[in-house]
This record gives sequence, structure tokens and C-alpha cells, in this order.
Amino acid sequence: MAMFVLPPPPRYPPTGFSLGSPYAMGGAPMPVIETSNTIAHPTGPEFSFHTGEGQYTLREDIHLATPPPHPSETPITSPNPLAIQPAPPSAGTRISTIVIKTPPGTDRTSQLYRNSVLANGDPEAESSEPRTSVSTEEDSTDGGSKSGTDTAGAASTVATSMTHLMSDNKFGGENASLAPAPAKDNKKRKPKNNIQKSNSSFVSRVIMHEALTKKLQETGASEDLFVFANINRAYHWLNLSAKQNKQESLSKVLFTKSHPICHDVNHVTKGATHVDIVMGFSTGDIVWFEPMSNKYSRLNKNGAINNSAVLDVQWIPGSDNLFLAGHADGSLIVYDKEKEDAPFVPEEFLEEGDTQKKHMSGFFAAKSVNSRIQKFNPVAYWNVAKQAINAFAFSPDHKHLAVVSEDGRLCIINILKEELLDVFNSYYGGLLCVCWSPDGRYILTGGQDDLISIWSFADRRIVARCSGHHSWVTSVAFDPWRCDPRTYRFGSVGEDGRLLLWDFSVGMLSRPKAKAPRGSVSSGNNGAGRMKADGQPAGRLRSESVISKVDDDGVTYHPVEPRARTSNLPAIMSKVIDVDPLCQLEFREDCIITTCREGHIKTWDRPQSSGLSVVPEST
Repeated sequence: MAMFVLPPPPRYPPTGFSLGSPYAMGGAPMPVIETSNTIAHPTGPEFSFHTGEGQYTLREDIHLATPPPHPSETPITSPNPLAIQPAPPSAGTRISTIVIKTPPGTDRTSQLYRNSVLANGDPEAESSEPRTSVSTEEDSTDGGSKSGTDTAGAASTVATSMTHLMSDNKFGGENASLAPAPAKDNKKRKPKNNIQKSNSSFVSRVIMHEALTKKLQETGASEDLFVFANINRAYHWLNLSAKQNKQESLSKVLFTKSHPICHDVNHVTKGATHVDIVMGFSTGDIVWFEPMSNKYSRLNKNGAINNSAVLDVQWIPGSDNLFLAGHADGSLIVYDKEKEDAPFVPEEFLEEGDTQKKHMSGFFAAKSVNSRIQKFNPVAYWNVAKQAINAFAFSPDHKHLAVVSEDGRLCIINILKEELLDVFNSYYGGLLCVCWSPDGRYILTGGQDDLISIWSFADRRIVARCSGHHSWVTSVAFDPWRCDPRTYRFGSVGEDGRLLLWDFSVGMLSRPKAKAPRGSVSSGNNGAGRMKADGQPAGRLRSESVISKVDDDGVTYHPVEPRARTSNLPAIMSKVIDVDPLCQLEFREDCIITTCREGHIKTWDRPQSSGLSVVPEST
């Protein structure tokens, strides 16, 4: 007689994530598991690298706690049958660093202490501050703005504060409807909702350090290096100037179903008691967050204006209100942090019959910043690419914008005139990152072709390609402390876990070849007197290559230059510094900071006597 044998019990207990439910088997609620950040100080030759100026050494490796997907999230189904665990939407670890200088006698911890008391549920403290009306703004599901209580006076109260922008050479300076509103007692405006007391389903948890006041005072110095980082559905705030336990988050915000992909800190409004942060999410939502007071506001709620993911977001230089967001549908949208959202309808700025021509040019202003209708968001809406906008960067003079997209295009836009100027193409594949040189003469791009390309902004051409990565290039940046008028230092990181450093000079890129090709053709109206890397005068027409095309709108489309006709720049240093794909590279005066997809933030000390150039501090 055959005996029925029960199958063995599961090796691992089921979790809420695996079931897509906050309850385990038997209906018992799953406990909330909260992990902590860790810090390591590894030593050895494998944790250092050498360059001409000396040895860079790993100071510390902070590993951020990466939370699992929220239990209420629908499990991600992967079309790949070999995938073990599909990954949630994430751009890895993205950081922003700022230096806060605290004036003598400034008490920036009083408000933070009050918020920590509120978090612990002190009834007296909670009654002393009226509860903000988050249920009105956050729990509605229509995605629109507040009901009809807005009047002309209220609209003027939330009008854009653009003190530094109201001139012909600043973004939106010609639009009188963007005039700054008078501030009360010169106080900086804060978001309207308390994120700790919010009953919105958008925010999962807010965790503040139990000794937050002490940690902010333990440095004993007048400057603090704050780092803000997003990883998966978590947003961390750390103080790298702390004497001890710098890996501990001052505060951490966990979101429910939407993951922060990017963020940016406003350097115009930052201060000892105020920091403005804007975050872009995988659902298209945008959050304006002030961590000192734990206040936040939600823009583009439920995709009221654009429902595609926000892949890059940055404050417009010099503005305390306006920021630019790059969406996954190829749109660039200018938002005002203090305006309400309204369903967006493209405005007609074109004459009849010109629509088809504008769409063929690849750039179309669905709403101009010069529009007189500026009561609601968006302030401006530009269609730039047919695929996702992966990154963009403002020029040092704040007049031009370099945009890279998934379709492999680098677009140069004059944001003051809202005009597309040039379109360049990658060697193949999409472009993932972009940056400008400190003097605005060169643009770097990196992407899926495993190359870094150096573009001359003045000559409107590619001047060199840099090979050395074995996988996609995810971040490029210039080192302003090692740049001078003739020599430039920049670095790059990629999904191969490599950090590469590069040096180039104007003479190196302009050195002609031994023999110039026959039949060279030059265009005398652009780049006269400058020499290319192949010995030809810098112009828009070249022999033995495809000629650049100019459409009726003046947009120049540049072909892909053959690699045989383009200078190749070798790296001065290449080292694998992480087993995981790298996400970001940032240069600071005393160190280099790198991040990876799995939450590691590594700080590399510069050589002791590196002879750094003196540059003005921008942070």
C-alpha cells in the first residue's frame, strides 16, 4: 500500500512582497523590517589608484539601506524566463551634495526638534500646530488642483519669485506675468503639507533620527556637507561632516508605489534653516520637499500634465521657483513649485499650415515661457525627442541646454529664445549622460556605445571620442579643480564598474594630421581661423563625409562622423572600483564621490599635495 507523503515545508517563509499582499499565510500581518545603513573603511592597494598628481585612496564606503518594494505593490512580471527577481523601477543611487555654512548664533535645530517631537506623538506639541489640510490636496483622485477658492489675489500670492531672472538675458525675463510676488518678512516659502502627518497613500513612512538635534551639532564646525540620495523607493538625508556615525540617515522617507528616479537641490535658496529639493518619480509625480521642516507639496499629481516617468530634474539656474523636468515621452517641462496644476492643453503659437513643419524639425513648443497664461503649471512645455530624455545640462552662462535622449541624439537648445540649434547623433545606441566644461567650450556625452564623446560648442562638431569602458557609460563630469584655460580633466563611470580619468588640451585636439585629405571644403561663416583634428578649417561642410543639413528653421543636423576621421583620446587612469554597475560621479575639492546601483556611496580622497586649481565654490 502506497503511503502519501506530504511535501517538505518551504525553505524560506513567504513574505508580503512575494505574495503581493501585506499579509502572510494565515492572515497574520507581516512585520515591518527596517535595515540600517552601514559604513566600511577598507584598506589595501585594490582600494586606491594612481594618477600623475599622486594617489587617490578610498576613505569610506557607505552602503545605504535599500528597502524592498512596498507590500501593496503588484509583483513585477518579467518577460525573461531566466530572470530570478525582476527589479523595481530605479536609476540606482543618485546623490546631491551641498555645503551649508551656519552663521554664528543660528539655531537651526529648534524646528527640527519640534518635528521630532511631533513624530513621537506628543499630544501637546501636535495641538500647538494646526494640522495642514493634506486630505484635501492629497486624497483626491482626480489629479487636479483645489476647488474654486483661487482668486486673482491668491494667484498673485503664489506667483513666481524670480528676482534674479527679470532681465533680457535670463529665462522668462521678458514675460511680465512671471513678475515676482512680494515676500512677507523676507521669509522663504515652504511647501504646505507636513509629510509626517500626511495621510496620503503616496508616502509610506518617514523615519527621523532619534538624536537628530545632537547629530546636527556634533560636527563642531561652521560647515556641513549634506548628501541627499535616492535609491529605489527611499530618500535619504546624511551629514558627511559628522564626526561619528556619518552613515546614519538624519531622516529617511519611504514612498509607497512610486520610486524617486532623480532629484535636485536649489543652491539659490539653501541656507542654515531651509533647503528646497525637487524629486521626480517613476509615475510622473514631482515632489517639492523641504527637509528642515518636513513639509512637501506634490506636483503633476497622477500625471495631470504628463503621466510619463521623470528621468531628470533640475532647478533653473538663478531661480528659486522654476525647475525643468525631462520626461520619458521626450518632453521637457518647466514647472513652478508654488503653482497648482491644471489639465494641460497645448497652446497654438503657429500659423495655420506650419504644424507639420514644426513637428518634422523635432522641436515644438506646446507652451512657451512667454505665454501670458501663467496662473497654473506648466510654465513651458517643449517636445524635444521621440524617445525618453535621459539627461540634460545647463551651460555655465545659463543660456543653452544640452539634452541627450534614448534615440541617440544630443540637442543644443537656446532656452532664452526657445530654439533648437543643433542635433548631433551618437555612434550608435542611446545617450545616457551629458555635462559642460566649466568654461562652456566643450560638451561631454556618454551612452550605450561605450564611448565618451567630446563636442566643441563653438565649432559645432565632434572633436574626439574616448574609448576605455567595456559597457554603457552612465555618468560624465569635469573636475573643475584640475581645469585651466588650456587643459581639462574629466572622469566617467559605467556599468562595467570602472572609473576612468581623462586629460586633454586644446593643442592636443587641434593637432593636424600629417597629410590633409584632398578636396577639403570649408565654410567661412563659422569657425574661421580654427583648425580641426584632421587639419581642415572648422566649418559646417566637410569633404569625404556626409554634409550637415540645415532645415527651414535654422536647425543644423550633424551626421555621425566616422571613427577613422575622429581623434581618439586615451584615458590616463582606468580602474574597476565596484562589482556593481556605477551610477554617478562627482568631483569635490578634497575628494571624488562615486555611487553604484546597489546603494554604495564611496568617497576617494585626493592626493595630499595635488596642486589643485582654485575655482569659485558653487555649492
